[in-house]
Amino acid sequence: MNRWAVCILSVLLTGIAGAAGVDELPQIGSPANEVITPDDEYRIGMMIIRGMRDAGQIYDDPELTEYVQTLGTRLASHAQEGAQRFHFFIVKDSRINAFALPGGFICVNAGLVLATVNESELAGVLAHEIAHVTQRHIARTIQQQGRSNLVSAAAVLAAILIGAAMGGGGDAMMGAISAAQGISAQQQLNFSRAAEYEADRVGIGTLAASGFDPNGMPSFFETLQRSSGLAGSRVPEMLQSHPVTSNRIAESRSRARQMDVKPDPDSLSYSLSRERLRVLTIPEGTDAHKYYDALLENDKAGRDDSHQYGRALALMSAKSADDAIPILAGLIQRNPSVMQYRSALGEAQMLAGFKRESLDTFEHALQLFPRNVPLTVHYAEALLRGGDARRAHEILLDLFNNVAPTPEQARLIALAANSAGDVADAYYYMSEYHVISGDLMLAMNQLQLALAVPNLSEVQRARFQARLDELREYMPKQGARVAEREGEPPRQEPPRDESDPSHRRQ
Repeated sequence: MNRWAVCILSVLLTGIAGAAGVDELPQIGSPANEVITPDDEYRIGMMIIRGMRDAGQIYDDPELTEYVQTLGTRLASHAQEGAQRFHFFIVKDSRINAFALPGGFICVNAGLVLATVNESELAGVLAHEIAHVTQRHIARTIQQQGRSNLVSAAAVLAAILIGAAMGGGGDAMMGAISAAQGISAQQQLNFSRAAEYEADRVGIGTLAASGFDPNGMPSFFETLQRSSGLAGSRVPEMLQSHPVTSNRIAESRSRARQMDVKPDPDSLSYSLSRERLRVLTIPEGTDAHKYYDALLENDKAGRDDSHQYGRALALMSAKSADDAIPILAGLIQRNPSVMQYRSALGEAQMLAGFKRESLDTFEHALQLFPRNVPLTVHYAEALLRGGDARRAHEILLDLFNNVAPTPEQARLIALAANSAGDVADAYYYMSEYHVISGDLMLAMNQLQLALAVPNLSEVQRARFQARLDELREYMPKQGARVAEREGEPPRQEPPRDESDPSHRRQ
């Protein structure tokens, strides 16, 4: 079992045990902190997300990641004063659901994104989940359950940690188990009616302050209620943990009417992200052409460019990239300021075998949109496929020196460094991959391997050692002592280019 998980578990059990001995009346300050601190919540949430990643349940598509994180950050900046860190994810699940994990990790299912009819509805769901976090509803729920339920709550949290830790080695089955345990724990910590109403009130205020239509939240509640009526026994999963009543809809609608705000129009990124997600969720073997043909038939003038974009992506997915190229070229001609069109064109050209044209498209786009994360990632993938690993390493290094990468993006730069012959930097980037994933022990192991590579420059040695010292200081003292006793771990090879990265769609 992962020793970091043991350390976290010991902290949680200590907190639970301490809470069992306190008086029934809450103490002045934050009583919930006696059960679980914000730092503990963050570590738990990180472990659950890691398990879900290992199970392949989270979309790592650069455009989708960028969009949902940008949208969520816009809302979170108006929801609190900045003390809480937030991370947003789209889950590979067609059911309508969203949930807040401990520590500011907000997950929204692909099915929910596709069920929204405008950006304010999606923002309303995220604002509601953000409010659960800022109001400390998870910790407050555990704290209010009383001593009799604290032990069972600790057992649930322990199961999450143990499952996620066992799944951290890449075993997809164990990762799936840990993810299921995480979701099960969330369901067992369903919020009270008062907490749901509080999240509605706070979330609607956040919506209005962020420039969205506050009616987006009650409108989506009505969508959920209609879905429940039409589904018969198949009630949307979100309704099981977020019950929607007529009174709740009426109250949220009344509160929204009190907000004096002129909402911003939907962003183009919302429409394009929905179409990108729609293509990614098409079941294997399904022909998406008919769907987009029907959409475009209803859009006689062909003015809905998001549908054209989706059709081009569907063609690329169906190995008809040649047919997607003129569609994307036309979109660029009509609206040259949209990065997504240029990036998709570069991908289509690469898939169609026009490597030189593809790299030229990406290079020109990067000049127009410097350090754009999805564009740079796709360009790097194209460069790796085209055999220019050194240039891929160069542009990724420039990007991630200014923008924090996701785990998959950290792994990509490690692959680029290794392909370019820079083995030491490959180990270093893999250490960052493990840091982001929450496994500090493996991160320290990779740094030790980096320091053991011959002929390091003084700059490299200083950077690797400084990062190793930083991680040792952050680790709990007991864990750090164990790491030092173990010495250098078995040698692990940097990542190899076992599959064409330009074909990774998620």
